[in-house]
Amino acid sequence: YTFGAGMFEMNEVKGGGPYGAGTFAGDGTRQPSELELQQAFHQGRYTALIAKKMNGAS
Repeated sequence: YTFGAGMFEMNEVKGGGPYGAGTFAGDGTRQPSELELQQAFHQGRYTALIAKKMNGAS
């Protein structure tokens, strides 16, 4: 839930949820939306931050 309000945006069809980023691909003609890409980027950055803290780095 760290992505904030964008996670709950209801103006467009989008993938993703509390367990991670995602997209609806269907037959492959749909590309990830800007919001889906932002959510995936946030998840990667947040996961790296947690891993860094677990490793003892600051």
